[in-house]
Amino acid sequence: MADKCSEGLLNGAVPGEQGKQDKSVKRGNWGNQIEFVLTSVGYAVGLGNVWRFPYLCYRNGGGAFMFPYFIMLVFCGIPLFFMELSFGQFASQGCLGVWRVSPMFKGVGYGMMVVSTYIGIYYNVVICIAFYYFFVSMTRVLPWTYCSNSWNTPDCVSVLDRNNVTHLFNSTQKRTSPSEEYWRMYVLKLSDDIGNLGEVRLPLLGCLGVSWVVVFLCLIKGVKSSGKVVYFTATFPYVVLTILFVRGITLEGALTGIMYYLTPQWDKILDAKVWGDAASQIFYSLGCAWGGLITMASYNKFHNNCYRDSIIISITNCATSVYAGFVIFSILGFMANHLGVDISKVADHGPGLAFVAYPEALTLLPISPLWSILFFFMLILLGLGTQFCLLETLVTAIVDEVGNEWIIRRKTFVTLGVAVAGFLLGVPLTTQAGIYWLLLMDNYAASFSLVVISCIMCVAIMYIYGHHNYFKDIEMMLGFPPPLFFQICWRFISPAIIFFILVFTVIQYRPISYNDYVYPTWAISIGFLMALSSVICIPIYAIYKVCRSEGDTLLQRLKNATKASKDWGPALAEHRSGRYAPALSSSTESHLEVQPLQPEKGRSEGAAASPVQGSNGSAHSQDSRL
Repeated sequence: MADKCSEGLLNGAVPGEQGKQDKSVKRGNWGNQIEFVLTSVGYAVGLGNVWRFPYLCYRNGGGAFMFPYFIMLVFCGIPLFFMELSFGQFASQGCLGVWRVSPMFKGVGYGMMVVSTYIGIYYNVVICIAFYYFFVSMTRVLPWTYCSNSWNTPDCVSVLDRNNVTHLFNSTQKRTSPSEEYWRMYVLKLSDDIGNLGEVRLPLLGCLGVSWVVVFLCLIKGVKSSGKVVYFTATFPYVVLTILFVRGITLEGALTGIMYYLTPQWDKILDAKVWGDAASQIFYSLGCAWGGLITMASYNKFHNNCYRDSIIISITNCATSVYAGFVIFSILGFMANHLGVDISKVADHGPGLAFVAYPEALTLLPISPLWSILFFFMLILLGLGTQFCLLETLVTAIVDEVGNEWIIRRKTFVTLGVAVAGFLLGVPLTTQAGIYWLLLMDNYAASFSLVVISCIMCVAIMYIYGHHNYFKDIEMMLGFPPPLFFQICWRFISPAIIFFILVFTVIQYRPISYNDYVYPTWAISIGFLMALSSVICIPIYAIYKVCRSEGDTLLQRLKNATKASKDWGPALAEHRSGRYAPALSSSTESHLEVQPLQPEKGRSEGAAASPVQGSNGSAHSQDSRL
């Protein structure tokens, strides 16, 4: 008996309820809580932590940027993270099923699916490019080391040609690096316009196929298989980061690079743009409003302490960003010192950092192929951790929405279908104009639309469903209500910060460009349509739901459309206590997974109902059917 009690507590069960079955046989659960934490860390920690944060930090005042960054983490990042985890865990549903809480807002779930689809398509193309660089690094001399290749131009000067390159950096004369020419003229064979697709780059297409096969195999059994894979994919990037960090700080000039990264410029802390960049980075880095957090949490056991998890994962994500900055700027400082130029001349972000600036710096190191292999393997693992969750978000939403036994048994085929569709939709991004389309999707498909989705989600839960109801739900699930700080953030501070991010995004908007290429108006229009396609789901579904709701007047229809449906609440019948205690009808039973609890005890006691201490601390009658 003691063993059973301790097992219940380890599973997160509230004292007094250890005997309850806390597993969903129908949907499945994580093997243990470490799998969930590692998966969520892998989801939140992605390529942006390596190629965006360090650049933002040095551009926005170095160490001074850390202050607004951590302020935004505390008041916006962690509260939103906790809200999404608790939302998915309480209902044990994906990003569509959770909107039984207020059916009119189910369009928010569809919006999350659209965003995850866009990101999933182009994110795997970035992974496939990392795969390509990983494979070509398996050579004695990296192919972007010298300017003696067939694709190089007369403007190419290698960093190994120290005298010439220093002179060119300090003059107005044009200079291109071998790594940049390798990226533009060999890997991409970049076309001159986004409308000129050219040919499909077969090496990239092959690597894209490899990426999707890897993702599918890791998700072939859903969270049961991906939960085992993340033990490696979520932890090994930290091993590589540490190896690169130790190698980096031993180089001459590394300290200069790190000081450039960290030295505070306190005058910039009064600049609204710095605060806007900090808020945006926290918001996008944690993966809020993608649907992935809700999906991953839906496979938790009902009484898991997601409050603790949200703090651990959020802080790990931000600490990784800061740590990655040391790795990046130690190497860039070394290269700047080698060339005798300022670090601003060699610093970059995005694909320019990952596939041009950093690989060029690696050519200066002894045994450069080894460091290149490690770096790109780290990028692959960081990307895969996010990609797993993006694919699982779509698959879970489809399976939960259909919800019958037939599709649950064939979930592997749904995963295969989504993976094949993702591969086919990613093929245009492997053409000669692919990088233009990739950056267009990155800048528009997952920018302000995420902010709108997150803002509406906060309003729907806190003000339509009601903050009192939601706080009681969390108390019922965790055994304690959310701390007062989180209650205030959810109701007032976080929505205000999200609105600030939205306004900041609109004010700071500049038409997209790539190096010297300016996107045509028709391409930018497509970008806005992609952004609109996820947001438009919200009003369209709301209108549809209001029209289908019962009521003689518009006000009655609105009330019925926003009212929580009868099957909202914990998925397992034994957790439906208090106001969720079912006056069971056949329609309600169909959505619940009923499992026998101590059947031998039930037979001995007959149908008598006895008072049981609930997870929210209140006494209620145990349903005789259970």
